[in-house]
Amino acid sequence: MAKSIPMLLAKEAWYDYEIWQMDVKNAFLNGFIEEEIYMDQQESFTYVGEEHKVFRLQRYYGLKQASRSWNICFEETIWGYDFIKNEFDPCVYKKISGNSHAYLVLYMETSCSSKMVPRC
Repeated sequence: MAKSIPMLLAKEAWYDYEIWQMDVKNAFLNGFIEEEIYMDQQESFTYVGEEHKVFRLQRYYGLKQASRSWNICFEETIWGYDFIKNEFDPCVYKKISGNSHAYLVLYMETSCSSKMVPRC
């Protein structure tokens, strides 16, 4: 991953391609939980007479499994757009359509994409 971003940025700068960068602020809200996970009530949200009850979580937000769940959801989505994962760097995806190339690089919670279309 450390070499993928500088290499792609250098290629895009050399050929004067367009580059887009985006930040997904609510990414971890989109992953679904496969197993049942329960959480005790916080003291400030405890209902009188229902102190013994627990909450069943429906999303991974704040849990260690959140990033993996989101990544699975993300990959299923982009594979539908014919992106292919790079075999040497699993955070880089590529799509070729005719003479245009599109790269998508995921880096932690930030993604950077570019579309390489030769300019005439």
